[in-house]
Amino acid sequence: MRSLGLAALTTAAIILAGPAHAQAPQVEKNVSMAMAMAIIQGTMEQCTKDGYKVSVTVVDKAGNVAAQVRGDGTNPHTMEFSRLKAYTSRTRGQTSLEFQKLTAKPETAYLLQIPGVVGAGGAAPIKVGNETIGAVGASGAPGGDKDEVCVLAGIAKVQDALK
Repeated sequence: MRSLGLAALTTAAIILAGPAHAQAPQVEKNVSMAMAMAIIQGTMEQCTKDGYKVSVTVVDKAGNVAAQVRGDGTNPHTMEFSRLKAYTSRTRGQTSLEFQKLTAKPETAYLLQIPGVVGAGGAAPIKVGNETIGAVGASGAPGGDKDEVCVLAGIAKVQDALK
């Protein structure tokens, strides 16, 4: 009988504590503005050094644009294309070049039906450990593989903060 009373008290405590715990704010890692700007600067520096005019987009953990820059002399489509590449990389947690190769196979081409994703290289996820907290995409170099080199250089600029 005593253990039944203890069980009832424990159950009541859990039920009453549940709503209080549910009201606690969620804490998560995300891309800060300073980090986004540093990544964009590193990406632009690499592409400029390589002779490419690009636009760059950084998206946050939710896939929303955190920062975006249109490079001097870039074509109009590069802004939106860099965003789509970054979104793809964030959504998939892999480089957009890896996604391009994955969707080139007939058995996985259906993944291109996900709204807002593109099968084109030029973006990489921003990760803290195994957790994807955002992504960066570039557009304008003559090939997604060249855009990817630039975005990886941008991420390298903040690598110490991602540990």
